[in-house]
Amino acid sequence: MDRIPAFIDILINTFTTLITQFIDFVPRIIGAAFIIAVGFGVAKALSILVSKVLARVGFNRIGDRLTEIDFIKRLKTEIKLSEIVAKILYYFVLLIFLMAATETLGVSAITEMVKSLVDFIPRLIAAAIMLQVGVLVADALKGAVVTLCQSFNIASGKLLGMIVFFFFLIITLISALGQAGINTELLESSFNLLIGGVIFAFAIGYGMASRDVMANILSSFYSKNRFYEGQIIRVGDTKGQIIRMDNTSLTLQTGDTVTVIPLQNLQSQNVEVFDSF
Repeated sequence: MDRIPAFIDILINTFTTLITQFIDFVPRIIGAAFIIAVGFGVAKALSILVSKVLARVGFNRIGDRLTEIDFIKRLKTEIKLSEIVAKILYYFVLLIFLMAATETLGVSAITEMVKSLVDFIPRLIAAAIMLQVGVLVADALKGAVVTLCQSFNIASGKLLGMIVFFFFLIITLISALGQAGINTELLESSFNLLIGGVIFAFAIGYGMASRDVMANILSSFYSKNRFYEGQIIRVGDTKGQIIRMDNTSLTLQTGDTVTVIPLQNLQSQNVEVFDSF
């Protein structure tokens, strides 16, 4: 019979402990809810303020510049950096208040998880900035390559420009992922193997296809100080007056017709220079 009172005492002590813990936990729940509510308000107000300020100082012009890039234009997406920064700030502030709320509750596991998210956001921002700058630099390099190819009359300038653009973009993307704390060793090794094979194949194929163009370009460095417009010359069996000369060819006025001669012919054939016809 003594066991029944002992069992009752155990139940009473258990319920008493539960009620005491619940009474102690209720204020912490209320405090955590209050902190989260304040966090929502502060995060919302700061995000609206930052979005308006950045929009007024012209921060969105960088996003407009990004949308002018062909690769991004094909995605048919609108980039408003002020809204993106404001949204990141919103979640960053909210996570800080959420971390304070979990500390109030005394749940260390959730607190550590939220803390890791808070620590991750600055790395994510740095990675995003790196990627954005990389896209702009890649587009600038693409434009420089296309302009350079046009100046040398290389027909595949746009193709070379796109190759340079995506090459630099992939490098920037891998660097940004590394900045964000993501392991990119496998991606880097795969990219190195891929790009090595592509460059080797492209170098052989393009070198064979454009050897005449490169020969003309190299010949221009030897010929530009020896020949000039208005000069009368004979190249092989063709005699005429030079009326135009560029990086790959020269144009001779031969009577009623004109003849375009590749510059490499000036190195491989006999050239006679005359004072007059």
